[in-house]
Order: sequence, then structure tokens, then C-alpha cells
Amino acid sequence: MYKGLAIIFGFLFIGEGITEVLHLPIPGNVIGMILLTFALLFKLVKIEDVEKEAELFIRNMSVMFIPPGVGIISYWALIKSQILPITTTLVISFLLTLILTAKLVEYLSGGER
Repeated sequence: MYKGLAIIFGFLFIGEGITEVLHLPIPGNVIGMILLTFALLFKLVKIEDVEKEAELFIRNMSVMFIPPGVGIISYWALIKSQILPITTTLVISFLLTLILTAKLVEYLSGGER
């Protein structure tokens, strides 16, 4: 168990370090997870070493949405004043994602229906 946590948090800290040193606009945890993904793909890390811990994080993912929810409530006045641009952006990005995903699946499946 400790080995898996050490691997996951190690990649998290490496990602944070890369972001700090290179002044990247990408969050360090995202870079860390990308590096972990590549390490798993290239078999530098065994899936068995991190599988249990990853499943634990996935099962408890809903807890991670509490701070953003509190942030939304804290800034509700600002959000309310910008509700139209926010809603428009969310709807457009949702539709683009939906359409592009459908087109990609159609393309990858050879256009079959």
C-alpha cells in the first residue's frame, strides 16, 4: 500500500516541481498524472503497484468536489453578475465536446452505424 502511495505522490511532487521550475501554466498535478500515465504505458511502473490506491482515490473522488463547491458559494455574487457569459461558454463547450467526441468515435469505428 505504501509503495503505491509513494509512487502516486512521487509523480505528483515531480509534476509540481516541473511546473515551479519551468513556470508552466499547467497545474503540477496534471503534469504528474501525465508522467505517471507514460510511466505505466512504457512499463516503468507496474499497474499492480498503483492499482489499489488509484481505485481508492476514484471511489472517494466525490469528496474532492467539496472545495470547488464551497468556492462557488463564496463567489456567488461575482458569478451571478457574469452568469450569461459563463452559461454560454459552458453550453458551447459542452456541445463542441459532444459533437467532436461523436465524430471521433464515428471516424475510429470506420463510419459504421
